[in-house]
Amino acid sequence: MSLAHLLRGLPADDSEQDIKMGPNMFSDGLRTVDFVLVWMDENVSSGKRAQIAAAENARLKREIFERNLCAEGLSLEYEDASEKLHFVKIHASKEVLARYTEILKLRMPMKRVPDVMFPKEENLDLMLEVKSFVKKVLHFVRVDESTFPPLERTFTAEFSRDKKYLFDMDDPDFFSHSVRATVVDFILDRKKFSDKADDVFAFGINRLIADGVYKAAFPLHDGDYRKPGNQRSLLFSEWASVRKWVKYQPVDYIKEYFGVKYGLYFAWLGFYTHMLIPASIMGLVCFFYGLATLYSNTLSEDICNPATNITMCPLCDRTCNYWNLTETCTYARITYLFDNPFTVFFAIFMSFWATLFLELWKRYSADITHRWGLTGFDLQAEHPRPEYLARLANAREQKINVITNVSEPYVPFWKVRVPATLLSYSVVLLLITVAIGAVFGVVLYRMSVLTSLSLYPDSDTTSYMIMFIPITAASINLVCIMCLNYFYDWLAVRLTELELLRTQTEFDDSLTLKIYLFQFVNYYTSIFYIAFLKGKFVGYPSKYNRIFKFRQEECSPGGCLMELCIQLAIIMVGKQAMNSILEMVMPLFWKSLNTIRLKTGMGKEEEQEKCRTRWAEDYKLLDWGPRGLFYEYLEMVLQYGFVTIFVAAFPLAPFFALLNNVLEMRLDAKKFLKFYRRPVPKRVKNIGVWFRIMDIIARMSVVTNAFIIAFSSNFIPRLVYMMTVTRNNTDVGFLNFTLAYFNTSDFKENEAPIHPNMNVSICRYAEFRNSHLEPPGLKYKRPPIYWHILAARLAFVVVFQNVVGMVMMTVQWCIPDMTRKLRDEIRREAYLTNEIIIRQEMLRARGSAAAALPTADEFLQNEKQYQYDKAAFGSEGDLISPRAVGEGDLSESVGEDGDVRKRRSVEISSFEVV
Repeated sequence: MSLAHLLRGLPADDSEQDIKMGPNMFSDGLRTVDFVLVWMDENVSSGKRAQIAAAENARLKREIFERNLCAEGLSLEYEDASEKLHFVKIHASKEVLARYTEILKLRMPMKRVPDVMFPKEENLDLMLEVKSFVKKVLHFVRVDESTFPPLERTFTAEFSRDKKYLFDMDDPDFFSHSVRATVVDFILDRKKFSDKADDVFAFGINRLIADGVYKAAFPLHDGDYRKPGNQRSLLFSEWASVRKWVKYQPVDYIKEYFGVKYGLYFAWLGFYTHMLIPASIMGLVCFFYGLATLYSNTLSEDICNPATNITMCPLCDRTCNYWNLTETCTYARITYLFDNPFTVFFAIFMSFWATLFLELWKRYSADITHRWGLTGFDLQAEHPRPEYLARLANAREQKINVITNVSEPYVPFWKVRVPATLLSYSVVLLLITVAIGAVFGVVLYRMSVLTSLSLYPDSDTTSYMIMFIPITAASINLVCIMCLNYFYDWLAVRLTELELLRTQTEFDDSLTLKIYLFQFVNYYTSIFYIAFLKGKFVGYPSKYNRIFKFRQEECSPGGCLMELCIQLAIIMVGKQAMNSILEMVMPLFWKSLNTIRLKTGMGKEEEQEKCRTRWAEDYKLLDWGPRGLFYEYLEMVLQYGFVTIFVAAFPLAPFFALLNNVLEMRLDAKKFLKFYRRPVPKRVKNIGVWFRIMDIIARMSVVTNAFIIAFSSNFIPRLVYMMTVTRNNTDVGFLNFTLAYFNTSDFKENEAPIHPNMNVSICRYAEFRNSHLEPPGLKYKRPPIYWHILAARLAFVVVFQNVVGMVMMTVQWCIPDMTRKLRDEIRREAYLTNEIIIRQEMLRARGSAAAALPTADEFLQNEKQYQYDKAAFGSEGDLISPRAVGEGDLSESVGEDGDVRKRRSVEISSFEVV
């Protein structure tokens, strides 16, 4: 086969332009393809006896499994793409869909009751004007309604075949693709592939795929993304396009195509990105405030003023020389861009923002999950994971599951579960130590490079070292982080498997906790070191605190905040850039590899022609794997940590996060539509454990930002100096206040410069210590002002935490998890559903013949009059709020007890569904 033939399916070509597409239908053109199974027929006729037996065993399992699928009511159609590649197309009939929709307790759209709507909100004219103005201003960012028409808001109810009159089952689109795929996947996960009565765990498509009986199982994409006329192409061109970056996302259409789980991820990502806008604006204000007042900052101006002529003590022993403070002029001015008076207010704002983001997200998610029919949803009793059953296939102890009433392998708690958990988390602690050791290695790199560069007698060496060492060290740290991540992820899966967790939810939660803990330590340890440890325990000339006989790193006279900012910028921005590149390159590579692997050996032209069907093209795409959106959430939650935990050191973090996320949304959309198979729709009520992690991060950020401002910046020392030291309450002379004096004659042996570049008797260093002129007992000791500053720093941390904590509690109390409008809508929906069911069942019970019963359409047409009458008489008045009630004619009706009652017909102005 030629190379040109091998590359015919690569995404770089226009290979899909000639794919035999058309609808995803059976050969009869009437039944839809709801799911596809793929298996490969390995040629083992001349192989070993064990291989032949394994192939025969796989064939028997497929035969039994597919027979059970047919017995469940599914329709199967077989297609052979080649002698090796085989497809099984699955269709679920309306009867099967109705049965399993009821079993799964899915909420389905009810028949629309004509003119029954919710009352409009009573808004002041001013509010209407404001909303109208904002709508006009933001018109260019809204979803184009001609491309994505707003989906009609309808009442939903839990589906029941006994109450078909509530639903329009004659609508051909009543069972959407998501419902079809969910039902078929539910059946595939639970059908047996063995006829042995005692083999109760021989079930599930995942187990068959793990055993190699099938290669894949997936629902189909809706056509070719390059050809207009299908939902996939529409989303690819109008949503996944980077040119549409400014537009809102069509989340309802995303949910319809990918399912609730993926729709909720993109809804959360879009909401988070929009919430970053005010944070980015405040961060830019902080930065530009520093830029505007740059040359009015007394500290940086004093450092840059040659007239000050301050000689600093050497940065290392013997090889380093004395240096002039003006060499750090550029460094000091850049530091002020981030460490200025506005930084404190920005840190308080970001703590408030983090709480507001989580509270508003709860409100927004409550609205969209109700709109998507997930109100009251809860996970059903889960079956054991196939991997769990495989590991316990030979377990002797069995135990009855109280929920499913099935005997399952029992894992002894004290003998197996506890030792496995202890081993797992012991390894986690060991790896945390390794991550801390990697940071320590980077610290040693800083010390060694500092000594090496000091050997070059250059006048700009000090300025060069101050910028070069942090940048290179942060870059090395980033490379270490990215390498360790892959090892951590691999090991975390193995450790979680050792715990023998029964269900997929338990497994996912435990794995999420481990990997996030790994990533947290891996990414944030070096930042915590610079923020809270570097330069805090250095000592002073002639009595330095050493590590392995190396002097500890010192902060510049302006503090460590600039180095912390450099570390944050390189790790955060570098990680995001690298992930964006890998997210597009790696799927392309693996898709290309799958295509070559599939086409290798297919020499016949007709075989290659069969491999250009929709199901064959989707088989070439990447599988989502068991973790799905895990890494997408992980990347964003780590970013959320950078934006909140250390934002006081890097106010531009929200801005860079915003730029990344605008691109991330479109790249993720393109990746999902182009390189991955269509995922099986999964129902979830919220984003799960990630919300709790972000809540913990938000609370932690209050503490970290308080300590960064108090101990890593000059905010508190400058404030104490202005309030207690100077008489005019200005910061004039603050630089001299922060530098201590040292007599060079007090240097110990092998500490003073070997070849001093100047004759110096007194040098300065950044510390609060007594000078050399004090009596021997007080010489170089801590002065009282140091303890005053320390007390002020601790007081600031306590006050900051309590003030911000009170603000956060106030925000949480003032913002309910659900809007009043949504709460009324849920009550109204439940009330209407119950009333319709009660009246219909009453009419059924009374009717002696079917002809005496009204049809569902007739009943629903007249139902609104009955509801309005109840509103007029005040029944359930707290749930229904008519805008206007008019006088009408009295009429008689028969009550449930047979009494004739008078009621007044009313006219109620139209309602509107919110």
